[in-house]
Amino acid sequence: MTSREYAIQCIKDEAEALLELIPQLDEQFDKAVELIYQCKGKVIVTGVGKSGHIGAKIAATLSSTGTPSFFINPLDVFHGDLGVMTKDDVVLAISNSGQTDELLRFIPMVLHMQIPIIGMSGNPKSLLAKYSTCHINVSVKKEACPLNLAPTSSTTATLAMGDAIAVALIEKRNFRPQDFAQFHPGGELGKRLLTTAQDVMLTENMPIIPPEMHLGEAIILVSKGKLGLGIAERDGRIVGLITDGDIRRAMEKWQEKFFDRTVSDIMTTTPKTVSPQTKITEIQQIMNKYKVHTVLVVSKDNQLLGVVDHYACMI
Repeated sequence: MTSREYAIQCIKDEAEALLELIPQLDEQFDKAVELIYQCKGKVIVTGVGKSGHIGAKIAATLSSTGTPSFFINPLDVFHGDLGVMTKDDVVLAISNSGQTDELLRFIPMVLHMQIPIIGMSGNPKSLLAKYSTCHINVSVKKEACPLNLAPTSSTTATLAMGDAIAVALIEKRNFRPQDFAQFHPGGELGKRLLTTAQDVMLTENMPIIPPEMHLGEAIILVSKGKLGLGIAERDGRIVGLITDGDIRRAMEKWQEKFFDRTVSDIMTTTPKTVSPQTKITEIQQIMNKYKVHTVLVVSKDNQLLGVVDHYACMI
């Protein structure tokens, strides 16, 4: 077999191992999710070796989706880290064999503190399974490793089961993109979900025009504003909006009489407005729904504060 053929076989074996997890899902999975959902403290994930690496990723996924979690190496518990655990916590203990010595020496301490244990292993008859409050079976028929030795399919299965727990909790908690953004403020998604109108709005050289102005004059001001629009105000209050499109349509309609018309003849009297605190994602929804490219940012008494166009939303 070529290297590529070995790779294809590996991926097939691991994909098959994942599908074989589905029949193994039972009420123990439901119990585990409920334990975590009702947990008033933290989810402490633990494991040794490859299971530890997978456990660290599961803890990170849980934390980023609304479940306070962290990973701890069971070996560190014997050197003072037991102090981070409380009776309000839940322990997720991972071991493919369910018989890992370092992990099993950690279990009595957890039981003594009356902390619930969710065991995750490939051996439902293991000591880990026996002493767990609930046990999730992640057994696989074989590893993708041609020697059937290196943790491959088994670690992939464990990782997928951890994701399954996180996804179930996302639905159970009604966790939404805005919540996700709070845990990822430095990421692109977080930036989009947390940015508000006042963060991106244009505030200088606003093309303010009176509604009585003739369209011939208004064209000049709209062009100077470089926003493709003019904002009609009377006594400091917004009364309408005209766009390049409104002007073009008016020229086609009235032709030589166009210059006799005023802004009030073509302006939209109910332009889309938002508050300074409106999120960019909400503004994009407004633009898509009403097929507009610009919204006005206004104060509570309808005074113009700025303009947000679709370019400003492309952060």
